[in-house]
Amino acid sequence: MAGPNNRYIKKQKAEKRVKKRQEKDQKKIVRKENSAGGSFENMIAYVDKFGNITSERPVEDNNQEEEKSENGSR
Repeated sequence: MAGPNNRYIKKQKAEKRVKKRQEKDQKKIVRKENSAGGSFENMIAYVDKFGNITSERPVEDNNQEEEKSENGSR
């Protein structure tokens, strides 16, 4: 009598595995649709002159370039 009961348990386990896999795939699709994207531009972080990390590119001042050229010529 263990035969028919054993087949039933195996069938239930197989159905459970399939259902769990489908749910996992569905969650994966939802995450992929809602993601902000992993583009290179989104991953870059910049450090400003005060040492703070920002997501925006720092603005180059012309005054800094002039100071560098003046210091280099002396």
